[in-house]
Amino acid sequence: MTPDAISLHCPNCGAPFRGTQETAAASGDQSCKYCRATLTTVSCPACFAAMFEGSVYCPTCGARRARTEAARARTAGCAGCKGVMREVVIGDVALMECGGCQGMWIDAATFEHICADRATQTAVLHQWSIDSARDRSSAPRVRYRPCVACGKLMNRINFARVSGTVVDVCKGHGTFLDAGELHRIVTFIRQGGLERARQRQIDDLKEEEERLRALQGRQEPHADAHLDLSGGSWTGVDLLSLLDHLRRN
Repeated sequence: MTPDAISLHCPNCGAPFRGTQETAAASGDQSCKYCRATLTTVSCPACFAAMFEGSVYCPTCGARRARTEAARARTAGCAGCKGVMREVVIGDVALMECGGCQGMWIDAATFEHICADRATQTAVLHQWSIDSARDRSSAPRVRYRPCVACGKLMNRINFARVSGTVVDVCKGHGTFLDAGELHRIVTFIRQGGLERARQRQIDDLKEEEERLRALQGRQEPHADAHLDLSGGSWTGVDLLSLLDHLRRN
């Protein structure tokens, strides 16, 4: 019998789980169907994947389990299900985890450490503009959650603008992630996601620069002589002409 097979039993009632640790993690089965005891918790210090209680090695990346309860663990209300979040230590990272919905609260400095430790650059979630959340503004049933630290409603942001993982962020305090989202973010980073996001941002800036130059190229030689400052609607060409007029004077 393999080590993973041995671990596929509820630590509370002993009920078996049909499948492997990998299929359990992928399907989101984090609790026993019989007694509802916790089966998996985020325990991998390398990729932050969920592991079965009793497992030694991560089924996703092979790293050794490294999860401990924090000494004098802090508690806080969960922004997701209103349950209780408790502090845990995974590797060298301390974070708050909810025993009910498996949501996580990570303060801003710790989140930056997690991202920077797995990428050569330090471009992380909190540098992106709030405007990046507009990519998902039309998604149904959007629910804004209160910050665990200050209680104000957080912004919903698509991590790195292109990852597809939308998380709740209080820029001054931290990030709330639903079950499995931290693992997806780390996987995204490891697969070069930040580099792709950075290149997309550069391409967008170049496209905007070319658009402005094209607008300028369509202006008449003495466009400033034709500016109408009396009111009405101003076009992009009008504004560019005005700026050019101000620079030359």
